[in-house]
Amino acid sequence: MKIMERTFSGDTDLQRMAELVRKFPTENIHIVDLPYRFSSWSFDYPENIRLWTDENGQLLAWAILQVPFWKIDYAYHPEFQHTLHPQILKWADEQAGKIVGTPSGHPAWFVPVLASQTDRIRDLEETGFTSQDNVGENSWTQVLLQHSSPLSTKEISLPTGFTIRPLDGAKEVDAYVDLHRAVFESKNMTTEWRNRTLQRPEYIPDLDLIAVSPNGQLAAFCVCWLAEDPNGEISGQIEPMGVHAEYRKLGLGRAILSEGLRRLQSRGARQIFVQTDNYRDAAFKLYESAGFRVIKNMLMYRKNYEPAIGR
Repeated sequence: MKIMERTFSGDTDLQRMAELVRKFPTENIHIVDLPYRFSSWSFDYPENIRLWTDENGQLLAWAILQVPFWKIDYAYHPEFQHTLHPQILKWADEQAGKIVGTPSGHPAWFVPVLASQTDRIRDLEETGFTSQDNVGENSWTQVLLQHSSPLSTKEISLPTGFTIRPLDGAKEVDAYVDLHRAVFESKNMTTEWRNRTLQRPEYIPDLDLIAVSPNGQLAAFCVCWLAEDPNGEISGQIEPMGVHAEYRKLGLGRAILSEGLRRLQSRGARQIFVQTDNYRDAAFKLYESAGFRVIKNMLMYRKNYEPAIGR
C-alpha cells in the first residue's frame, strides 16, 4: 500500500481526524476533549499540521504541533503503526526544528504517551525524545482519571453569595479568557480560541459552566464535553477546569465540578474522564474526593530544539 503525505485543508479534515481517533479509543489519550484542542490557535499555522492517507484518500494518520500546549498531538491507524509512527515523528521532528524562533516555535516539544505503549516509547527514544519522569525538580508525568459511579445524592453547597451557571456565550468570552489566564498563570488562552470552542458542533452551552462571585466576578470554570463512540456509548470529559486563586479553599472547585458531573450524567455519560499532572496535588486530591480513579499513567517525552546557525 502506498502512503501519501499532504497538508491540512480545513473543517472536513478535522472531522476525519476526530473520526480516526474515536475509531481506536484505546490507542489515544485525547478523545472526548478533541473539540477543545481542535479549536486552539495552533490551527492558525497550517504548516504545522500533516496528514497521511492511502492512495484512495483514506485518512491513516495525522499530526499537529500544538503550540499553546507545547505538545505534539497525533493519531494513526494501529494496523500500520510500524510504518506510520516513525514517519509521523520524523515529520514532527523536522518541523519543530524548522520553526524554532518563529511565533509557532518552541525550544522544546513534548509527546505524551501511555506507559503501556512500549512500541511508541521505543520510536520516541530513537527519535531523540527522553522521558521526563525522573529528571529531578522538573520531572513531569500525568494521569488519566475516570469517574463511572452514580453521583452521591448529597447536595454540594456553594459558598454564600456564589452562583453556578453556563457561560453567557460570546458576551462573556473576554471575561473567561482573563480568568483562564489568571488561573493557569499563562497567556496561552485567547479570545479567538475560546470563541472557536463555542462554534464547534460538539459544543453544548449547558455544559460550559462558570461560578460567579457575590460581586459579579467570574471565579471558576468547568468546561464539559460529550462524545459518543461507534458502539453508542456516551462518555464525558472535564477540560479545562480551574478556580481563581482568590477564591480557592472555599469549596468552589468541588461545587462546580459536581455540577459538571451531574449535567454530564444527566445527558447519558456513563464514564467521565479528566487528565491532570501528577504534581498538581490540589487538583488531583479534588478529583479523587469527587470519585475519580486513576486508570492510565502517562509519561511525557521531551526533545529540545536549537535555532539553526545563522538564522
